[in-house]
Order: sequence, then structure tokens, then C-alpha cells
Amino acid sequence: QVHLVESGGGLVQPGGSLRLSCAASGSIFSINTMGWYRQAPGKERELVATMPSSGGPNYADSLKGRFTIFRDNAKNTVSLQMNSLKPEDTAVYYCYVDYTTYRMSFRNYNVWGQGTQVTVSS
Repeated sequence: QVHLVESGGGLVQPGGSLRLSCAASGSIFSINTMGWYRQAPGKERELVATMPSSGGPNYADSLKGRFTIFRDNAKNTVSLQMNSLKPEDTAVYYCYVDYTTYRMSFRNYNVWGQGTQVTVSS
């Protein structure tokens, strides 16, 4: 079983910055993709950014240039630096991890964090 611990959400004024962090722990053979999604009130969950185990990040087109995803493979962590925040960025942000376990055979799973609230308001 894999657990995700998120941190870093809160209230920020428009134009401000926040950094979210997520740490994965548990029975992990390897982590494939780590990333962030968000869900605003009354809307579906949407992609923010993901980072594969190798290769470059993938961002939602509308967030490119303001959000940056970082991944530390040695620590099994993923972070999201959010700059120039706007009221429309207000949402619950969820960490997402796709991982592989090994016990007699390889198996793939995915897990979501509990979510952290980001509110952009003056």
C-alpha cells in the first residue's frame, strides 16, 4: 500500500505564489508518473501537470509559464510551484502517483492524495 502526504496549500492574494509538495511512501518498486490535478467547485477534476519517470513534464496548456512541476526520484516527491496565481486557480489540488509493485510479479497501481485547498482571493 502506498500513501501520499500533501502539503503547501492555503490562501494567497492574486498575483502571489504557492508551492505544493507531495511525498509518496510504501511498497513501491518504481514510480512511473507523478503529478497534480485540480478540481474547482462544480467542475470536473482536470490535469495540472505530470512528470514521467524519464522525459519532460506535461502541462495543461492554460497553465504553461505560470506553473512548474518538480520531481525528486530519490525522495519520491513531486512539487508544484505556482506563480502569478489567479482567482480561477482556486481549487482543491490532488497529487497523483502511478507506481509499480513487485511481489511474485509486477503490478501497476495509481493513488490519489487527500487533496489540498488553494484559494486565490483578495
